[in-house]
Amino acid sequence: MGMDREPRTAVVIGAGVVGLSTAWFLQERGVDVTVVDRGGVAAAASWGNAGWLSPGLAIPLNEPGVLRYGLSSLLNPNAPLHVPATPDPGLLAFLTKFALNCSWKSWGRAVRANIPLNDECLEAFDVLTSNGVEAPTIDAPIMAAFETERQAVGLLHELRRINESGLKIEYTAFKGDELGALLPQISPRVRAGIRLEGQRYIDPGEFTHALGRAVAARGAEIRSGFDVADVRTGSGGLTVVSSTGDSVAADAVVLATGAWLNRLSKAWGVRVPVRAGRGYSFTVPTAEPVRGPIYLPAVRVACTPYQGKLRVAGTMEFRGPDHPLVQRRIDAIVKSARPLLSGVDWDAMTDLWVGPRPVTPDGMPLIGATDVPGIFVAGGHGMWGITQGPITGRMLAEQITTGKVPTALRDFNPTR
Repeated sequence: MGMDREPRTAVVIGAGVVGLSTAWFLQERGVDVTVVDRGGVAAAASWGNAGWLSPGLAIPLNEPGVLRYGLSSLLNPNAPLHVPATPDPGLLAFLTKFALNCSWKSWGRAVRANIPLNDECLEAFDVLTSNGVEAPTIDAPIMAAFETERQAVGLLHELRRINESGLKIEYTAFKGDELGALLPQISPRVRAGIRLEGQRYIDPGEFTHALGRAVAARGAEIRSGFDVADVRTGSGGLTVVSSTGDSVAADAVVLATGAWLNRLSKAWGVRVPVRAGRGYSFTVPTAEPVRGPIYLPAVRVACTPYQGKLRVAGTMEFRGPDHPLVQRRIDAIVKSARPLLSGVDWDAMTDLWVGPRPVTPDGMPLIGATDVPGIFVAGGHGMWGITQGPITGRMLAEQITTGKVPTALRDFNPTR
């Protein structure tokens, strides 16, 4: 459902990259915005991720191979994909739906639906960075590294399937000693590599804070420590109410709370479950400067140059979004990545982090109107909230201000 008139004011709930991008593009269309967050800017999944802007790799999680990982991970707490054996009926229901979507047919549908977001996502970043968001996006290829040429064949098949689906990614294969010359952090055990061309990366925390500053500089109020308890409807519009009784009124409300999306959205007709697929990261010094991102597909670890060091990120852990960091998951990343990297000081680790990535069972985000006029949702991007955040904000702002659903957002209807 839409709105009777173009909104003049909006409240965005959630100060991650998706919420702040929506706020920025609403401002671009003349809407007066207030942003509220229970923590603050980049307090959750937007801070410690790998920061890759990689539209060619922004593919859904529900590929059939993930099922095999999932079944083995139930027995192995050190596996890259981990589901703790906890009595959580909601998680069990989610994983059942997820498993039913782990087919090439469902995966292909989700890939095709995501193509418009991926086609325009880098351009949306360029719009932000050329109009006051003072944080760089850095062009660099991603080097995928493997111990054997046979392992590399798996990624080559996946890249071919991605290109056949309509996404476009250029790549170059390397083997043997060529790799060490390209990236000094790759260990001698790595004997095959695939370089993914035309990619970028950012410091995600720095970028999200720069986006927050830009939104504030254009007149928005950003209220941290505002834990939303309810959104009330009335003849005068919508009122967002905090757990302590504070309130903000507006013509439109955007819910962009990531892995916590269902807490409020269920009452508005959003039936798609969103669960936290938690990712971990940490930072380590390296003997030589890191030239670009390194991908270790066999152990599902992503490494990125970060503030003169190397950020190492990995795992997909289905656990409650507020559950504390589990040290064993960090240890598992180190154990899996150590043999494949060299010149890394693993004992000087800093910035240990866990963040809840919002995962949907069908590999498609939730972007658009709810059953309540004036209330919209933006989230459920899985591992690709950073890559797709700005373009999501741009397209949703168009829908909110015009009342028309962009063609690119039709498959992402939150009440599907």
